Amino acid sequence: MFSNTSDLDLRLVRVFLAVVDARGITAAEATLGVRQSTISSQLAALETRMGFTLCERGRGGFRLTSKGERFVASARALVAAASQFVAQVRDIDRKLVGTLSIGLIGQASHFENARLAEAIGAFRKRDQAVRFAMHVASPQELEESLVNHQLDLAIGYFWHRVAGLSYSKLFSERQVICCGRGHPLFHESPNVTLDDLRAHDWIWRSYPVPEELASIGERRVTAIADSIDAASVLILSGSHVGYLPAHFAEPFEQRGLIRVLGRNTFGFDVPLHLAMKRGMSDKPIIRAFCEDLLGVYGTRDVCTNQPEPVVEM
Repeated sequence: MFSNTSDLDLRLVRVFLAVVDARGITAAEATLGVRQSTISSQLAALETRMGFTLCERGRGGFRLTSKGERFVASARALVAAASQFVAQVRDIDRKLVGTLSIGLIGQASHFENARLAEAIGAFRKRDQAVRFAMHVASPQELEESLVNHQLDLAIGYFWHRVAGLSYSKLFSERQVICCGRGHPLFHESPNVTLDDLRAHDWIWRSYPVPEELASIGERRVTAIADSIDAASVLILSGSHVGYLPAHFAEPFEQRGLIRVLGRNTFGFDVPLHLAMKRGMSDKPIIRAFCEDLLGVYGTRDVCTNQPEPVVEM
């Protein structure tokens, strides 16, 4: 009865899987580079080691037994684990080894995504064997994940500052007021006034945006959206006015589905930050990635861990 593995077992398991994938011994000859008789002997040796029959072969063709079908899944897991072990050992002498988890709020402009991609590309050229894990979530969820060590870095709009995290500005995102084609303001004169805007129903974001509140002040809010996609649906309906990132609104504007109202008068910029737990930049992987991110943005050292003032909301 099988009780432990050896190098011979691993080789025989690989032969068995090659036959399974080829759906027969004859077809597996070319893959394995050996004759049918040798493959048959190897399968028999594996079955002897296992203590049960894995497959039926002969004039009736190749067919897995019920135990053979169950064995296939275990065999694939064994081979995958062996391959992973080899890869991990091969990378032990690399300077940067581990996992880098990055959180994003999503819906960033193509330009900013391209800059992030450029930083990742530069990092990949280092002497590294790092696994990237990318996650998209709300700003609050990103901050919670940073605090709980579920993320290493996060890029997004953070309207308040969580104690224990450091924030470094990366870029700004322009926000503009939009209405859909069916809205009364869509065909109004270009000079939309504050009174015009306040006379209509608004979308309010489920997360605070202090800059937005300052730009318009009090308004009639009849809808709440927790994402840009949700807000855009309400705006496209023609029943609500609301803010969207300029880059997000542009394709709809070009198709005549959305009008931007008072672009220069009522638009504003929101800062997007790189956030991390204080002290995390001491880790070689994070330090190296921040250096590459700095190389793309070229404005400041995003890894100084100098905290911005904590604002209680």
